[in-house]
Amino acid sequence: MRFEPRRNKTASPRARRLRVTGGALCAAALAATLVTGCGQGSGDDTAAETSEAAKVLPNQTSSPSESVSGSPSAQLTKAQAERKELLSTVKVTFDKAATTAVGEVSGGKLTDLDLEGLDDTSGSPSPSGSSSPTGSSSPSSEASGSPSPSGSGGSPKWMAEVVEEDGTAHDVTIDAVSGEVIDSAPVADQSAADKQQWADRISQATQTPEQAAKVATDKQDGWVTSIALDENDSQVLVWQVDVVSKDWNKTTFDVDAAKGTITDEQVDDN
Repeated sequence: MRFEPRRNKTASPRARRLRVTGGALCAAALAATLVTGCGQGSGDDTAAETSEAAKVLPNQTSSPSESVSGSPSAQLTKAQAERKELLSTVKVTFDKAATTAVGEVSGGKLTDLDLEGLDDTSGSPSPSGSSSPTGSSSPSSEASGSPSPSGSGGSPKWMAEVVEEDGTAHDVTIDAVSGEVIDSAPVADQSAADKQQWADRISQATQTPEQAAKVATDKQDGWVTSIALDENDSQVLVWQVDVVSKDWNKTTFDVDAAKGTITDEQVDDN
């Protein structure tokens, strides 16, 4: 199976007047006073930046919507602006969505969890489209273009896939604001080969998705927006983890599903 990554002034008159006034005041003071007095604002700026950075927590202890307010928005690319817009509405974090999804399938294990509408491309399959290791997709994988940031139902959604021990896969859709389960059903038309391959994969993945997500966020602070169990080009089973950082860039990490080590890292700064 081919591994497909989820990717892709001039100062105002008022400002000048302020600087002139500040310069005159500083010129009247001693040189030592000039250094400490006129540079007073730098400490406040650093404290503000530190406080802002602390809002992005790798362990997903706060929802993205609680942290987006006040984040820098100047000079954002289209992709970055779309990530910010969508994440500003999300209240259910990755870990909570994962717990909810697994709770819908007795004895099941999470193999895919994706925030619908984030970095999707027209015609690409939805997260549950990877449910068949041999390439066939579930009915819900038929995406008609890129969904709006708020999702087709007016609210962002987590799209999950949970697999039973025998390889039977289930699609679970979760409201990313309320945390309620919107839909849960077995994947239709799974072949015996599909089930066997999924059964093999979940037995080989000794690292849980939560552990893989922690490995990724320990390397890059941010919000986990997607995770999927798949094989890379070297046929190594990995957890592919997407992390959106405070600057709204997305980094995709490949975490070895057995060893828990990062095998690949790609930054999408579009």
